Amino acid sequence: MSETPDSAVRTYIENHRAAFLDDLAEWLRIPSVSAQPDHAGDVRRSAEWLAARLKETGFPTAEVWDTAGAPAVFAEWPSDDPQAPTVLVYGHHDVQPAAREDGWHTDPFEPVVQGNRLHARGAADDKGQVFFHTLGVRAHLAATGRTTPAVNLKLLVEGEEESGSPHFRELVEAHKDRIAADAVIVSDTGMWSEDTPTVCTGMRGLAECEIELHGPDQDIHSGSFGGAVPNPATEVARLVAALHDEHARVAIPGFYEGITELTDAERALFAELPFDEERWLRTAKSHGAHGEAGYTTLERIWARPTAEVNGIGGGYQGAGSKTIIPSSALVKLSFRLVAGQDPDRLEEAVRAWAAATVPAGIRHTVTFSPGTRPCLTPLDHPALKSVVRAMGRAFEQPILFTREGGSGPAADLQDVLAAPVLFLGISVPSDGWHAPNEKVEIDLLLKGVETTAYLWGDFAENWRGARAR
Repeated sequence: MSETPDSAVRTYIENHRAAFLDDLAEWLRIPSVSAQPDHAGDVRRSAEWLAARLKETGFPTAEVWDTAGAPAVFAEWPSDDPQAPTVLVYGHHDVQPAAREDGWHTDPFEPVVQGNRLHARGAADDKGQVFFHTLGVRAHLAATGRTTPAVNLKLLVEGEEESGSPHFRELVEAHKDRIAADAVIVSDTGMWSEDTPTVCTGMRGLAECEIELHGPDQDIHSGSFGGAVPNPATEVARLVAALHDEHARVAIPGFYEGITELTDAERALFAELPFDEERWLRTAKSHGAHGEAGYTTLERIWARPTAEVNGIGGGYQGAGSKTIIPSSALVKLSFRLVAGQDPDRLEEAVRAWAAATVPAGIRHTVTFSPGTRPCLTPLDHPALKSVVRAMGRAFEQPILFTREGGSGPAADLQDVLAAPVLFLGISVPSDGWHAPNEKVEIDLLLKGVETTAYLWGDFAENWRGARAR
């Protein structure tokens, strides 16, 4: 009896499992820590290793792209089908710092398999999830008899994601024509749990600022001058108090203007997830849920914008008392943004709000860091349907939907390429991203391989939305 396409994929993966894990372990041994200058050479070695391995996989083009910081890797494998859509896979090859004394049970850069788990820094975030695409495309070719992928397949693997992607936007804009695609697959994300496979449909954006208030030109005596001049520490407290209304909604005028509201269908999909709020609170090391009225906890962290105080200070902080009116005070704020919001418009709104709120006699400055845009994939997008179908085949069960409360550089790809961003990840919360003893579940890693083996054919068959080039 001949094999079905699915069984042919699984047979190929099983036959190449050991070699795949050996190669991944070799890559994981390279300590590509982008945040530490001493590892700059290792980050470059990681990029060169990946480019070489992609050529061995079959990619005709695999290049190391220099940036003002750490290098990225670009690879391309054109399809022989002139009507094939083009897909760009995004990931990163740099990793978080790690040392045995941080609490690791083993050397973080000497991969160890324990049962069905592969422990090493980068095993899940993000080398493992980048590398499953190499075996996935080979399984796709073996099962279909093709000599080229069913899509024009491109990879862009950056080397500075763990350092905030400071040069990523510049890289994307400089190589816009080379990385042009009809859809972007981000494999730097995860699933709800081992038993509940999910697809993420969006990430929030981010804007951060520091507001400094200046009153007297120096600290002055609170007896001689208190009650007669404005106090920057008092005013920064009032500024923070004015940030939200009594319903925990952000009170900055124009803050919610233009946002994409949750639909009833999306709220129903969130409600299908097996969410245990008490367990979530224990994970959050918190003692009660709180947030914007009218929304569930998952809706608040995935689909609603926020304003948070990250730090506040001013005046005397030492032991005992010092009866002064301080000369200055400050507050650090961060804003998570949802689809329809723009970091530049948010900055304008915050500056106008601060100017209207700070009283006369207090000088203020508002300093913003570069922002990150939100991204959201519509549930009815044909490319998303392909991801869900492919993942459903691999896991052999229904796929549910999540969003991501955090932020990342994927929005730059959406913005510059004008292409939808899809998220395909197999990591689970217990993998311990950025923590000691990071791991990846090997069975889930191979499900990622299997998903991509099905995905490229599904794209080609069901979505030919390629733009004219």
